[in-house]
Amino acid sequence: MAHNLDMTALRAFATVAEVGSVTRAAGLLHLTQSAVSMQVKRLEDALGRALFERSGRGVALTADGEQLLGHARRMLAINDEVWTRFTDAAFEGEIALGVPNDVVYPALPPVLQRFHAEFPRMRVTLHSSYTQRLKDMFRHGDCDLILTTENGLDAGGETLSTLPLIWVGAPGGRAWRQRPLRLAFETRNIYRIEVEAALDAAGIGWEMAVTSDMTRTIEVTCAADLAVHTLLEGTVPATLEPIDHGGILPALSSMRVNLYVADTLKGEAGQALVALLRQAYGEG
Repeated sequence: MAHNLDMTALRAFATVAEVGSVTRAAGLLHLTQSAVSMQVKRLEDALGRALFERSGRGVALTADGEQLLGHARRMLAINDEVWTRFTDAAFEGEIALGVPNDVVYPALPPVLQRFHAEFPRMRVTLHSSYTQRLKDMFRHGDCDLILTTENGLDAGGETLSTLPLIWVGAPGGRAWRQRPLRLAFETRNIYRIEVEAALDAAGIGWEMAVTSDMTRTIEVTCAADLAVHTLLEGTVPATLEPIDHGGILPALSSMRVNLYVADTLKGEAGQALVALLRQAYGEG
C-alpha cells in the first residue's frame, strides 16, 4: 500500500529546520506557532521518528531529521517547480535587495525560497556587502530595500531586532585563551573598533592576526582555531560556535538590524518581501 507524505507538513518541518525556530517559521509560513508545531508532530507521527530535539533555547535536528531535510528540500523544490510551470504567475519584475554579509544566514535563504514560491516570475537580485556600501547603493537607487547592521537608525528606517555581539571561535577551540589574543576581521567590519576598545579597556593584549575583504577567509581562519571573531547572536555558522569564556573576555554591546525600503517599492510582491523580512529578522 502506497503512503504519501503531507507536503504542508514537510514544508513546515523544512522551514523550522532552516531557521531554527518555530516562531520564525510560523511567520514565514503565515501560520500560528501551534499550527506549525502540529504539522511537524503529524510528520513525526507518520514517519515514526523524532525529527527535532527540543529545548528551552530552540530546536535542533536529530540524526533522522538531518537525513530527512535533504529529501524534503528536493521534494519541495520539485513541488514548487511543478506549481510554477502549470499556474499563471501574475507578477513579473525585479527587486534589488541588499543584505550585510553577517546576517545572510540563517534567515535569508528561507525568505528567498518562500518569496520565489509565491512570486515565481519576480527576480530578486541580491547584493551582499558591508552596511555602509549598501546604504550608499540605497541612496543612489541601486537597491529597492536593504537590511543593515548598525548602532543607530537613519530617518526612514525601522529597527527589526537588536542582537548582542558575541565572541565566536572554533568548536572546542582554545585560541581565545592565547595572549595576545589573535583576532580575525574583515577590512570594513564595523565591530572591530568596539572589540579593540573593549580589549584595551580590559587590559587584554591583542593582535590582528588576519584581515581580509572576504568573510569566508575570516570564517576559515577561526574554524582552524587560529583566531577569534565576533558575530551577532543567532548568526553563527555551523563551522564556528559561541565562546563560553566565563567572563574572561569583555562583554560587547548590541547592534540593530535595520530595514530601509525605497518609496518606489510598491505593489503586492514588494510588500510581501518586506513582510517576509520583518518576520524573519524580527524579534522572537
